[in-house]
Amino acid sequence: MKAGTAVSLVLGLVLMLGGSVSAQTPSRKPAATAPAKPAAKKTTTGLSPAKAAEFKKLSTDAETARSAGHLDEAVTLYRQALAIKPAWPEGLWGLGTSLYELEQFDPARDAFRRYIAIDDKNGNAWALKGLCEYRVKNYDTALSDLLQGRARGVTAGQQVAEVARYHTAVLSSRVERYEQALSILADFALEGNESPRVIEAMGIATLRLPMLPEELPGERREIVMMAGRARYFQSARMGAAAQNAFEELINRFSETLYVHYSYGVYLLSEQFEVAIEEFKRELKVAPQNMWAKTQIAFALIRAGDFEGAKPWAQEAVAASPTEFVARNALGQVLLETGDVDGAIRELEAGVKLASDSPAMHFALARAYRRANRTADADREQAEFTRLDRLVRSTRTGAASVGGIETDPKRQP
Repeated sequence: MKAGTAVSLVLGLVLMLGGSVSAQTPSRKPAATAPAKPAAKKTTTGLSPAKAAEFKKLSTDAETARSAGHLDEAVTLYRQALAIKPAWPEGLWGLGTSLYELEQFDPARDAFRRYIAIDDKNGNAWALKGLCEYRVKNYDTALSDLLQGRARGVTAGQQVAEVARYHTAVLSSRVERYEQALSILADFALEGNESPRVIEAMGIATLRLPMLPEELPGERREIVMMAGRARYFQSARMGAAAQNAFEELINRFSETLYVHYSYGVYLLSEQFEVAIEEFKRELKVAPQNMWAKTQIAFALIRAGDFEGAKPWAQEAVAASPTEFVARNALGQVLLETGDVDGAIRELEAGVKLASDSPAMHFALARAYRRANRTADADREQAEFTRLDRLVRSTRTGAASVGGIETDPKRQP
């Protein structure tokens, strides 16, 4: 599905998008030596009757042209109307969507930016601006805009929402937010959408490749599609199909990074001991893989084996001291083995690394509570609640790494 075709579904949405904001015409005082002239009457919009009539005709003609598919004509008319009334939100929306369909992404982006300046609560405008930024290769800005759209809700038709969701996911993989990407892509699996583009995006995230689909080398496509298919079945809760797909992946590519890791993540919920063995096999391929070490630590934490988890958590922090999940694991282990001060140090470091992670604030609240630092614990608990609500509303999965999660029901 091409993003350029998806926006056609939003034709006519202009009538659903908020009211107008008038442009005020500054008054001018007459020269002191000349007699004052009667001021021209203004309409309630702040325009003179002549300008109001001109604007009404241009705006009506613009929307008629747009509805008829005469997009070049519509763009000209919208621009003329906006020259009279620059803060006309319906006009900015119509201009932006018309330019987008014409694949004129730079000016379309500017129109959506102006719209957002009037109404920054509109998730559709953020999403379409993000898609424009993607097309002009401003990838970091595109991801930021698309996440803003997700947080506010993208309601401009199913196809527009799907295009925005897909691009949010692939851009997340590009900046190594793989779990965020997989969480977003999981919705496609739950909906039964197994298009090649979805499978490919899932494979890129599963194998932790920091690239966009169009950057994928041809020789890696086979393994990416196999990994994506396995993860798709996992996300769609098709257990037997997922098991077979992961086994085939391992048989073909057992020496490839993140193949054993991804299978271990799949096994965690049902067979955590077997999952640990897969993570250890991953470490034979990549001995410094912090994620595999952290997954082992968390699996043992869940099993209540804190002493067993401790060396794995310590190794994970040593391998990647700037990864907050490793700090989270070590902090929890130290807390449960009696080193409360050490736990607080690790968890405070983790919060500094990921201040937007609900899991980090939750774990730190528990540690503060154990140290009888009630005010600090209450503050961190409140921040956890705020961030957890935000994450749940946007469903980005920011609090988890593979099978790594913190149970919010567990009281500190």
